[in-house]
Amino acid sequence: MTASPPFERAIGIDRYVSETPGIDGVLRNEPADFAVRERSVRELEPLDADPGDYPALVFRATLTNRDTNGFASELANRLGISRERITWAGTKDKRAVTTQRFSIRNFQRDSLPSVAGAEIELLGRAGRPVLFGDHNGNEFSIIVREATENARELCEQTTTELASFADRTPPTIGVANVFGPQRFGTIRPVTHEVGLAIVRGNFEQAVLTYLGNPSPTEPPATRRAREYVDETHDWAGALDRFPSHLGYERAIAQRLLETDATGSERFETALTAVPSNLQALFVHAAQSYLFNQLCSRRLEAGLPFDRPVAGDVVCFTDDHGRPDPDHTQRVTKARVKTITRHCERGRAFVTAPLVGTETELGEKTPGDIERAVLDDEGLTPGSFDGTGQFGSTGTRRPILLQTAVSIDAVDDDPTALSFEFSLPNGAYATVVLREYMKVPAADLA
Repeated sequence: MTASPPFERAIGIDRYVSETPGIDGVLRNEPADFAVRERSVRELEPLDADPGDYPALVFRATLTNRDTNGFASELANRLGISRERITWAGTKDKRAVTTQRFSIRNFQRDSLPSVAGAEIELLGRAGRPVLFGDHNGNEFSIIVREATENARELCEQTTTELASFADRTPPTIGVANVFGPQRFGTIRPVTHEVGLAIVRGNFEQAVLTYLGNPSPTEPPATRRAREYVDETHDWAGALDRFPSHLGYERAIAQRLLETDATGSERFETALTAVPSNLQALFVHAAQSYLFNQLCSRRLEAGLPFDRPVAGDVVCFTDDHGRPDPDHTQRVTKARVKTITRHCERGRAFVTAPLVGTETELGEKTPGDIERAVLDDEGLTPGSFDGTGQFGSTGTRRPILLQTAVSIDAVDDDPTALSFEFSLPNGAYATVVLREYMKVPAADLA
């Protein structure tokens, strides 16, 4: 199998599944080239339902070239409410056109202000807000431009390879269900490094990694501010130097100046200056990095992704046909054939852990791989026993990502191809596209 570019190896993705040369190309030539639409699963009450019984206002927003957090923050400011009251099912890419559901907790009004770059449609009311994972996947329509002349032929070869990996018939393909670069930061991939420092209990290192640690791809003023942090640990000076758009960095520096806490508690308190979903993301990114490594080592070991081996842990489907990480079973040698049939019928999925305090590791070869990855990072499941958003009980995630892919020409651009496919919750479109394009990870951002 072909080795991944250095950026991907730094986030735990060591190789491609396919060996066919890539089509190159560029993504997001304009936001409309990357369109994402969320599939919803919840029924709603009418807009005129009693807010006392249904206190959450639910709306759909189509965002153009806007990140989810930024939109929520601006809307909250316009409404004069806490950003924490606005929730959504899944965070989407910024440079794209994304359509998804949001809700506002304990909101009695039946109108919303306009927000630049957003089309807002009120949908109804609900007894509880939209929560993370409250959707049934996403539909993607993506244009790759400036592809090679023989791109169609290469795509057909890649599709055949990826179908074989999943033991499926084209156009259904399978790839490793790793976390894409967006999870870690595409310009400065340090989110997982912050998270790893947190779960190791080194909050000072977590803060220094987030505030300092400059990237050569950042603007000069940002680089200078981060270099100043690395050299001085002077938080007042850092606050003066951080550009205004680095709101989270400025908030952490301000909290360091204001808090009376000392030692490790001071730095842990400073990290709570960012929104709770970002606090959780630090730890989630650490879990994602470990998961990527587990998938890479499974590939290296030649273990299948579409069917289990003895020692694996599989999960089964829920009422919506989605993988249910709360319904798992360890695979014994005697059960391999039976569980394989469930996997072939789409009723079960081989998993790897997003490690947390309640993680039960696999056995035999899969378990050996899981323990080796944790040992290399100096971690155990108990390392995730943090407070608040800095801890996690863990879960499990399927290691195989399957979808049917439609690839067509684009009428007005002979160098472009259109990719259409659907993915389950938490899966990354770029993980599919990287197998076809084989470009540096920054070009997938």
